[in-house]
Amino acid sequence: MKALVCWLTVLLTAGLAALPAAAQEAEAVPSVDEIVQRANHMAYYQGLDGKSAVLMKITDKNGNVRTREFIILRKNGDGGNQKYFVYFLQPPDVRRMVFMVHKFAALDKDDDRWLYLPSLDLVNRIAASDKRTSFVGSDFLYEDVSGRSLEEDVHELTQVTEERFLIKNTPKNPASVEFSYFTVEIDRKTYMPMKMEYFDKSGTLYRVIEAKKVEPISAKEGDRQVEYLTVTESVVKDLKTGSTTEMKFSNVQYNLGLNDDLFTERYLRRPPREAMR
Repeated sequence: MKALVCWLTVLLTAGLAALPAAAQEAEAVPSVDEIVQRANHMAYYQGLDGKSAVLMKITDKNGNVRTREFIILRKNGDGGNQKYFVYFLQPPDVRRMVFMVHKFAALDKDDDRWLYLPSLDLVNRIAASDKRTSFVGSDFLYEDVSGRSLEEDVHELTQVTEERFLIKNTPKNPASVEFSYFTVEIDRKTYMPMKMEYFDKSGTLYRVIEAKKVEPISAKEGDRQVEYLTVTESVVKDLKTGSTTEMKFSNVQYNLGLNDDLFTERYLRRPPREAMR
């Protein structure tokens, strides 16, 4: 299916306390490439397609709250390509707005992004340079919704703990992004990314994304029933502005057989009702 205060030192230390050397040697650690590929799959590629309802709550530093309600649809393609379709339900000022992405795995091909604004009856193309801007006024970015290509960063396994891998990701093209690097904490058992921290050009932590709740979602896969481990609550915190955005996912479904036609410009203005239910 688009991140105030720093954690208490004791919690951070406990979460990243290194395993004894003997314990690390006893359990084989995968390569960093395998870790990030499996984590990327867990975060963005489970199932053939997916759908969920999302409630977004944006809270500024003064405690003022704004909400967004939308449906997000995702369909996997070949070779890591994907399509996303986000249809807004509430509030009235964004109702019927649509955000659509055609995501390409190849580093030499920019993702295609569209935003339909019903108040103007206007379809805008979102430039590749804008993918790290705010997603509908929240602390999530457009790139957060569909994910960042693994090929854009150099990945380094910096720490292994009893529960998590810690990966440092440094952009290959520093001028293309506002951060100097970001880290990801990945659950060792499930390979689910649990926490991301972004550091600015001076090396100061300024943005945190965290998975707050993870649940198994049952779905049919062919002729068998399987469970997909899914983040159903996440939060992003902007440490510079003091703003926080929470997202809660409900009615999560996988393997619906979504039609490719849905993810085309013709449906930006009039999405099929059956897809929005």
